[in-house]
Amino acid sequence: MARKPNFDNLRRTLLLEGEPEYVPIVEFSVDADVKAAFLGRRVETLRDEVEFWHKAGYDFVPLQAGIRSVIRPGLSAGERIAATPRQRKGRGAYSIYSPEERTITWAEEGRGVITNMEEFERFPWPDPDRMDLSAFEEVRQYLPPGMKVIAYMGWTFTAVWTLMGMETFCFALYEQPELIRRMYDRIWWIQSRVLMRILEFDVVGAVTHPDDLAYSEALIVSPQHLREFVFPWYRWSCTMVRERGLPSIFHSDGRLYPVLEDIIACGFNALHPIEPKAMDIVELKRRFGHRLCLIGNIDLGYTLTRGTPAEVEAEVRERIRTVGPGGGYCVGSSNSITSYVPLENFNAMREAAFRYGVYPLAA
Repeated sequence: MARKPNFDNLRRTLLLEGEPEYVPIVEFSVDADVKAAFLGRRVETLRDEVEFWHKAGYDFVPLQAGIRSVIRPGLSAGERIAATPRQRKGRGAYSIYSPEERTITWAEEGRGVITNMEEFERFPWPDPDRMDLSAFEEVRQYLPPGMKVIAYMGWTFTAVWTLMGMETFCFALYEQPELIRRMYDRIWWIQSRVLMRILEFDVVGAVTHPDDLAYSEALIVSPQHLREFVFPWYRWSCTMVRERGLPSIFHSDGRLYPVLEDIIACGFNALHPIEPKAMDIVELKRRFGHRLCLIGNIDLGYTLTRGTPAEVEAEVRERIRTVGPGGGYCVGSSNSITSYVPLENFNAMREAAFRYGVYPLAA
């Protein structure tokens, strides 16, 4: 099953402008193996990338930019000693690549690459004006009519603790508050400049800010910390995006109840991905559905990964029945389409959305 892209329909859903033509499907990350299984070949070019999202029935293609594009999966300290360059890709902690110096440094859960002010000063910070955004121009020639780009940025809180290492970050909250402040200031500066560059591309139809703030049981840090260092940048960012007439989407795993009002106050139009074990999407719809579009919630813990296609279809149908009325809901996974999501389950989710998500919704 397939349908023509209609970003206006997605935009209407994100902005809570009543019931759209259909319930959109939304993912921001699909594993390369799933894409290859779907297309029958590997995705190797930007043209291939657009073809996948188009044929899969999405109204957009996500393109990543900003600080996250230079923070990549790497190896732990012990693993990297004997690892070959090929083995260093895609495992363990995180790597920070400096195009200027052609070096890779490492950030881990314990001790990251920036643990004091001296390391902060000599770190090879990327120049936001030199970050490669050429994909946002190149993609224009591949986009079918009705399709847009959603820029995938975010990483304010996440970038700071990743570069410092979680343990170092936590100790520094008490022992090195000035370092914490300068870390946020630098990340703000990089992300702000990149955002302003991205907003110059007319192919961009929305901006997503991924920044995991919570575990499934609670926030990672206190709401006070987020209100001092993180939410001010969100407010500025959402203002810049809104002034261009575009929606802002916030992504965070986990239980966000203590800061949901803050997230809405920042100016976000939509929330992704609503983990079932962390938050009740029906309760969210009742409490916040008039102020926040809800995206995702199809269970990655069981249904999409270990369930049957029939179980996937049933869950999608139930979400549309309970959350879809009035608009403001997009079908998607409760995180992303990982390599261990069977293709038949991925397709079952998409096709159930196509089948049951046409307005007016059936009872």
